Amino acid sequence: MYKNLTITCILGGLTILLGAFGAHSLQEVLTVDGLKSFETAIRYQMFHVLFLLIVNASLELSKAQKNWITGIVFLGIICFSGSIFAIQLGNIPAKSIWFITPFGGLLLLLGWAVTAVFLIQKKKKKNVQ
Repeated sequence: MYKNLTITCILGGLTILLGAFGAHSLQEVLTVDGLKSFETAIRYQMFHVLFLLIVNASLELSKAQKNWITGIVFLGIICFSGSIFAIQLGNIPAKSIWFITPFGGLLLLLGWAVTAVFLIQKKKKKNVQ
């Protein structure tokens, strides 16, 4: 769990750095659409960093469940936000990695869904006992 929280905090700090970089250095480099795309990647990354902080601090989930959720969401952040960063900053044509961004979005959605399933299962177990 501490590894999950440590990586999550690093991602949170990276989010702040990238956001500041985007706000102060990319306005003259990226198009308006490119900057909006970059900001979307930052926003989704921060939302999911906060989500992971809550998940990993939760007393309702087991360590194994936290690891599952965290792994899925980490991969989702890397694919979703990372692909947008690569397109906007790495001069990588969107045509060459177009499929990675929506795959990352699906992983982020899956992270939320798996969390809901785990919590529903926990509630059902409590009701049975």
